[in-house]
Amino acid sequence: MRAKAIVKRDCIRAINTMIKQIEVDERKELTDNDILKLIQKGIKQREEAVSQYKDASRDDLVQKEQEQIDVFKEYLPQQMSDEDLESGMKELISEVGATSMKDIGKVMGQASKKFAGIADGKRINEMTKKLLG
Repeated sequence: MRAKAIVKRDCIRAINTMIKQIEVDERKELTDNDILKLIQKGIKQREEAVSQYKDASRDDLVQKEQEQIDVFKEYLPQQMSDEDLESGMKELISEVGATSMKDIGKVMGQASKKFAGIADGKRINEMTKKLLG
């Protein structure tokens, strides 16, 4: 706050609000994993807003949302590189015994648990389709 980092302050407040909302509504203590999922959800919401603002030619709002996305990403663990994700997915696919797109459900279920927090679901899904397809 003293550094006048308004965007960062607002993002931290948004994260705290999301956490408190769940804790009050569901009366439970959130784990670190739960908080990571909330941050990822916040990023996803802002990315959807960015695409809508781009369609409406509102570049000022696009920039504001993008700044918030960047701040939210600071609070996530280092994301897995594409090469590491591909090798990890190949290993997982062989463990599960998947051979075609029919097995995508089995692979996605395991992959979303294994790579939680270090790769988002969209990247995992794209990599799975690339390797099985």
